[in-house]
Amino acid sequence: MIWKRMPTCEQLTEACRHTLCEHLGMQFTEVGEDYLIASLPVDERTKQPAGLLHGGASAALAESLGSIASTLLLDSTAMPVGVELNANHLKAVREGTVYGKVTPIRCGRTLHVWNIEIRNEAGELTCVSRLTVMVVPRSR
Repeated sequence: MIWKRMPTCEQLTEACRHTLCEHLGMQFTEVGEDYLIASLPVDERTKQPAGLLHGGASAALAESLGSIASTLLLDSTAMPVGVELNANHLKAVREGTVYGKVTPIRCGRTLHVWNIEIRNEAGELTCVSRLTVMVVPRSR
C-alpha cells in the first residue's frame, strides 16, 4: 500500500464537502492499495450547452483525484499543489455516470505525477489525463 493513511470512501467524500467536488456531485467509490476511484454524474451540473459532459468537469475530476491521492501520501507538514494538467477527451458522454481512476506514475519527495483514466458506465475510456503535483510546505 502506498498511502500513509488508508481512508474510507465515506471519509474522502466527507473531506470534499463544501468544495467543487461536492458541487459537481463527485463521490468516492473505491480505495485500493495504490489507486482511488470516484464517480461523477453527467447532469445539468457537468454538461456543456450541447448536452455533452463538459471537458472542464472531466478535468476537475482528474485534478481532484490526483490532488487527493497526493494528500494521502503526505504528512501534515506538506501539501500538494497542482502545477500541470493534461486531458485528452476521447469519447463523448451524454448521460449516466463516469468513473475516474487515479494511479501513480511517479511519486517522489517533491513531485508527484498521476495517471487518471475516466470511463463511462460501459467501461469505455472517455478521457485520459496526467496531473503533475508539486509538494510544498504547508502554511501555518
